[in-house]
Amino acid sequence: MKILLVEDEAKLSSFVRKGLEGEGYWVETAFDGQLGLSMALRGDYDLVILDVSLPQLNGFEVCRRLRVELPQLAILLLTALGGIGHKTEGYDAGADDYLVKPFEFQELLLRVRALYRRYHDAGPGRTLSVADLTLHLTTKRVERAGRPIALTAREYALLEYLLLNQGHVVSRVDIAEKVWELKFDTNTNVIDVYITYLRRKIDKDFAPKLIHTVVGMGYVLRE
Repeated sequence: MKILLVEDEAKLSSFVRKGLEGEGYWVETAFDGQLGLSMALRGDYDLVILDVSLPQLNGFEVCRRLRVELPQLAILLLTALGGIGHKTEGYDAGADDYLVKPFEFQELLLRVRALYRRYHDAGPGRTLSVADLTLHLTTKRVERAGRPIALTAREYALLEYLLLNQGHVVSRVDIAEKVWELKFDTNTNVIDVYITYLRRKIDKDFAPKLIHTVVGMGYVLRE
């Protein structure tokens, strides 16, 4: 596995690099966002581990640009910014995972392995589908009735979770905690908002409708 680590703290960068190389990964490093972006775009990396508070170009912006140019690239944000607002911005920028500093190296390693399985063990032809809706796991392409559907990173993550649990009711708490690793706030309607966004894209102009509300319980994806 080829990893690009973009981290401006020299000691932390050295620690993470040595740890990953000790596990058999091939690691290159960059110390600012602009260089990290350039290296990621011209290198054949499997994963980018990206700090947020970087000189030249912050990690959120690097993540946004990489997600547009390299939708198949796994991105893990590694940052001291652990607030819900920062996590929301990170996932909306296209991050696959978000690890808050300080952290145990073993936890980082577990997340690296999980991202590798998600992107590579699935194989280039692996898909999730229901009715005429298809989600391609490796390329992150979504189609319904043969028509491509453009989703944000958060909409994609929500759809993937619904497809993995198709036929089963998932609660708002499940979605908040398992899709975005956020503590669910009962006073917010953010989950309902993103369900609405997703319905507009995959259900509005198609039949049958696939996303169903189960009153008092949550949502279910089924024909």
